Amino acid sequence: MSQVIAVFGAGPGLGASVARRFGREGYRVALVARRLAPLEALVAELAAEGIEAAAFSADLTDQAAALNAVDAIRARFGRIDTLYYAPVNAEVGFVPARELRAEHVRSLLELLTLTPIEVIHAVLPELVERGSGAILVGHGASAVHAMPGMSGPGLPMAATRNYVHTLNAELADSGVYVGTIAITAMIASSAAHTAWTSGALDLGTTEFPVVQPDELADLVWELVTRRDRVEVLHP
Repeated sequence: MSQVIAVFGAGPGLGASVARRFGREGYRVALVARRLAPLEALVAELAAEGIEAAAFSADLTDQAAALNAVDAIRARFGRIDTLYYAPVNAEVGFVPARELRAEHVRSLLELLTLTPIEVIHAVLPELVERGSGAILVGHGASAVHAMPGMSGPGLPMAATRNYVHTLNAELADSGVYVGTIAITAMIASSAAHTAWTSGALDLGTTEFPVVQPDELADLVWELVTRRDRVEVLHP
């Protein structure tokens, strides 16, 4: 039976590229995001490329909905071998640290810390039992480096990064790889990139390089297959 990758936060940029990269290697693909119509369109595109995929709608700020998606993926494919969690929400805005309040962080905490912890907890036992598989979490540069004027998402992402690093160390001899990719650029074709270039997303005077999602998907594949480091920062 071919392996299955579950892509949580499957948008038009990196999520789609990760689906294609793993699909070319023979993986079946489960796509999870809030809006079903774009997912179904991506499923059709992947099918035309010879990649088996299925769409699952879930609001990732809702832990119960995310866990229901895990159950639905298992019902459809029978297993999960690789989990990739990296939701990108163009509506998520940055706030200067001096203006940050708890209300700015609450919903981000659900999306970027609490839900991934619960999803990983749900998937991990079957991976450990088989002694194989991988878990990858993607996040932005502010999880690693403080960026003046750009507080908010970095707080919960940094907490999740700490969790991933700790989990990697604990599972070092289990056959299960856990890692993270920190993306220090704007991803071409992503919802955030579209919002940024249209002026709907204001990032102030900060300059961001733009990277291609296929390039990042190759790095995700390398992390899963080489397992020689817990984290990659790119570029």
